[in-house]
Amino acid sequence: MNSYPEVKICGVRDTDTLAVVQEVGVEWVGFVLVETSPRYLTFAALKRLLSQVKQAIPVALLADPTDQQIDEVSKLEVRTIQLHGKETPERVKEIKQRSGAEIWKSIGISNVLDLNSALFYDYADRILFDAKPAPSSDRGGGHGKTFDWQVLKSFSIGKPWILAGGLNPSNVGEAIRETKAAHVDVSSGVESSLGVKDPQLIRDFMEAVRDDRS
Repeated sequence: MNSYPEVKICGVRDTDTLAVVQEVGVEWVGFVLVETSPRYLTFAALKRLLSQVKQAIPVALLADPTDQQIDEVSKLEVRTIQLHGKETPERVKEIKQRSGAEIWKSIGISNVLDLNSALFYDYADRILFDAKPAPSSDRGGGHGKTFDWQVLKSFSIGKPWILAGGLNPSNVGEAIRETKAAHVDVSSGVESSLGVKDPQLIRDFMEAVRDDRS
């Protein structure tokens, strides 16, 4: 029996896409609550989509959230929060204690030195390694950029981690083989245009993940 990496499709914005990601059997479905993102959802829109989530675990993506935003997520009973801003380890601790949710902290990577910052996030349940955006960027992820996967080969963090950053159906198999990632995250790599998910690309991505035997 094969054990495949677990998959999160992020930036889901409509019921049709939600139906596809659940059909292909992803473990997590991500909803972006960051206004500068082309995949932004209001809390009202998120509430409507959550009513149709079945087996996949919903993940709320926030960047430098206020306490009010954390409370709004908690009211919707979303139990996994991904932090994609400049949250300090202390702020991650506060959010964890306030929400009681599972917390994922995104770390932008451009070289091996960037990995060290992940070691300070004791209260993050999982670390998501993403490509570091340009300094001028108005958002932390979803840029379709990869980073050098080699930096992860000898790195140990002592908690689950997720590989993100520029993954798509063509390169995810190689990424899994290079990094031995047990969890992968994709957003722009399964889009036909910015913020618009493509059902066939989603299916192709899942097929590529499941074709890996590493």
